[in-house]
Amino acid sequence: MRLGVLDVGSNTVHLLVVDAHPGARPLPAHSHKAELRLAQLLDGNDAIGPDGVDKLIGVVHGALQAAEDKGVEEMLPFATSAVREASNADDVLARVKAETGVELQVLSGAEEARLTFLAVRRWFGWSAGKLLVLDIGGGSLEIAYGIDEEPDAAVSLPLGAGRLTAGWLPGDPPAPDDIRALRRHVRAEIARTVGEFSRFGAPDHVVATSKTFKQLARIAGAARSADGLYVQRELKRSSLETWVPRLAAMNTAQRGALPGVSEGRSGQLVAGALVAEAAMDLFEVDSVEVCPWALREGIILRRLDHMGSV
Repeated sequence: MRLGVLDVGSNTVHLLVVDAHPGARPLPAHSHKAELRLAQLLDGNDAIGPDGVDKLIGVVHGALQAAEDKGVEEMLPFATSAVREASNADDVLARVKAETGVELQVLSGAEEARLTFLAVRRWFGWSAGKLLVLDIGGGSLEIAYGIDEEPDAAVSLPLGAGRLTAGWLPGDPPAPDDIRALRRHVRAEIARTVGEFSRFGAPDHVVATSKTFKQLARIAGAARSADGLYVQRELKRSSLETWVPRLAAMNTAQRGALPGVSEGRSGQLVAGALVAEAAMDLFEVDSVEVCPWALREGIILRRLDHMGSV
């Protein structure tokens, strides 16, 4: 069947259309994206204002039209941290449902981490052994560890690249004092969780997902996305440590001119790089392999598993 996954994230609203059936890998058929940056539309009370909700509804309408055009039989709509943490989340969800008919499932941070872990496990298979998975989104950082399809430990931290940029790095380029303050904050937040994972022992394979890690790997020399899904891509901590001060010294336009960096994400790449560097350092990871599958694929796989069990 043809499934549509509607991902209302902190940065973008992304419709991924796939052809899928139980027992087979989902095949991408169409992708429809709109930059919305919900995390940056919060007001002083952490609410998404009327203009932001209007924009969200308009984007959802556009995604529904794209899904209809592509023959989608079933939609799997969900929202992550920007909606989850908005003080008026219930009102936003009710209005989206009333005006579009779409009932967004709001995932908890732990659910995000578990579903992303499922996608990574399916991509690499059992031979990958014990997996440590890192995922940097616009609003949060997810970390998961385990040897099965359900992780033994999964946490979500409020360390998304968009959130941190808006709250900590107002300058362009950011001021050195702001960089240092954010670096301290990020490392303190991640350090609190390290013990929860270290008791399980060292991972056999460390994997990173998300646009942030993909862009950091690309500027550090990894293969282009045009080279295909099956080309191995990795990011070394030593390369990242070299690039962090260079990225911090650039303005948004300069970062946007780097290979693989989209204009819409260039403004938050410094914050994302600080989170990636801190996570790799504190978990004593020398390199991560970038996985092309993440949360959206986890949602699809869970749905297919359910279809196959009934």
